[in-house]
Amino acid sequence: MMMKNNLSCCVLLHFFCCCLLLPALVLSHHIHGNPASDIVDIINKNRTDEKLPRLNDSPGLGCMALQYVELCKGNCTENNVVNCRPPEDDFTEVFAPNCGVELPTFGTITGHIVGCQRKYIEPLLVFSEVLIKDKKSLSLLKNKSHTEVGVGLVGLHKGPFFWCVLFSNGQTNTTFVLENRGAGIQQKKGCYSGSTTPCSGGQKSSVAFFNIFFMCYVSILLFKLL
Repeated sequence: MMMKNNLSCCVLLHFFCCCLLLPALVLSHHIHGNPASDIVDIINKNRTDEKLPRLNDSPGLGCMALQYVELCKGNCTENNVVNCRPPEDDFTEVFAPNCGVELPTFGTITGHIVGCQRKYIEPLLVFSEVLIKDKKSLSLLKNKSHTEVGVGLVGLHKGPFFWCVLFSNGQTNTTFVLENRGAGIQQKKGCYSGSTTPCSGGQKSSVAFFNIFFMCYVSILLFKLL
């Protein structure tokens, strides 16, 4: 009888582990690394394939791209179109100050691409299905005047996810310079290219942590019954 009870507890423990650990694993796999930087790599790969020069990955532009989509989140139509257009003044009066971009280094933004998707998809699919999906965006990608690029990404708990690409013709390391190399930026949600901070899942990471903590707590209680 004692052996049967022990076996039942072990089965129950295994069940709790599977139920609680699986969501944590799924959520941690949902967004990993820095997909915004992955998009920059894909952009440069496509440009070099067309014999065009690589673009400098600008953290200043990337941070402002994140600010752009942070402002637009929630404005994604059923057809995955971003229904949001911030005023041009927001770049210098809102986005740049929020990122700590030194205003004397604010350069010219030569173009931008914005897209959204109801669910999270991998960067390669984002590039082909969300960002570069028509002749206009393809022409912008191949523009020879671009020298720098920055990408921002932000998503709600269950979607949609918003992407923004900003292009500039500024000189490397002299335009869109971040104060203290961006050390003062408090990145709470999303991510941007050129940053060493991994993409924040916001509520996702807290849910995963709670699941693991609760699993450990239940495990201790069950072991006491053995």
